[in-house]
Amino acid sequence: MAIWLNKDSKVIVQGMTGATGMKHTKLMLGDGTNVVGGVNPRKAGQTVDFDGTEVPVFGTVKEAIDKTGADVSVIFVPEKFTKDAVVEAIDAEIPLAVVITEGIAVHDTAAFWAYAGKKGNKTRIIGPNCPGIITPGQSNVGIIPGDITKPGRIGLVSKSGTLTYQMMYELRDIGFSTAVGIGGDPIIGTTHIDALAAFQDDPDTDLIVMIGEIGGDAEERAAAFIKENVTKPVVGYVAGFTAPEGKTMGHAGAIVSGSSGTAQAKKEALEAAGVKVGKTPTETAKLARGILGS
Repeated sequence: MAIWLNKDSKVIVQGMTGATGMKHTKLMLGDGTNVVGGVNPRKAGQTVDFDGTEVPVFGTVKEAIDKTGADVSVIFVPEKFTKDAVVEAIDAEIPLAVVITEGIAVHDTAAFWAYAGKKGNKTRIIGPNCPGIITPGQSNVGIIPGDITKPGRIGLVSKSGTLTYQMMYELRDIGFSTAVGIGGDPIIGTTHIDALAAFQDDPDTDLIVMIGEIGGDAEERAAAFIKENVTKPVVGYVAGFTAPEGKTMGHAGAIVSGSSGTAQAKKEALEAAGVKVGKTPTETAKLARGILGS
């Protein structure tokens, strides 16, 4: 099993005909992802050849769903057009929209996040500013390298793209059920808590790795959720122990004010909930390995 993405998922790519969309559509197809169409109103009716695989281009998300039965959209649209693209996906009621684009204005993200709620949350949003989601051996939606791990029984949820890749590689001999990069912007769709709940309910996930970072209180809220609701072992890592106070570090949401949002505060909250927290990604992987080995 897996969470939210599997071999039967039918994927469309909003922005497929752009340079980034073309590059990653080819890589996703190479990983076995069932890409059934692209969306670009200016190129509707055309097809794109990806090494012998012909992928049709549709004018709208709704048309793509009607013609292909698509249930996942991955969005590579430039930031100034991303809000409209996500709203279109929400209006079409696609079950999962994975927003890869970075640099989106916070008020745009707030707008489409609120719009999804107004529409009944029929569309799960992952991102923005995220690497996507992969169920190894089944489907890969986004920009996560598909060749750095294998199918297994670890669930991974992470704010950081590069730390997602590192953890997948560190534990490649054990493998992953699903890895989800939720993004590091101040406002995101799917949260640590959403992924933790899904992994808790997935019978083929035995252990959860959670990667957080400085800024905000998402990790503290996740710790409270773990304490009350998660019975599976959880291993954590929090990036940013050496970050200077008051500086935005990398992600737009990674900003610390006083003691609020510090790596130490998050580490303490997680450990109080029974989570083993590593000081480095490699130590975190060793903690996971030790738990599974026992």
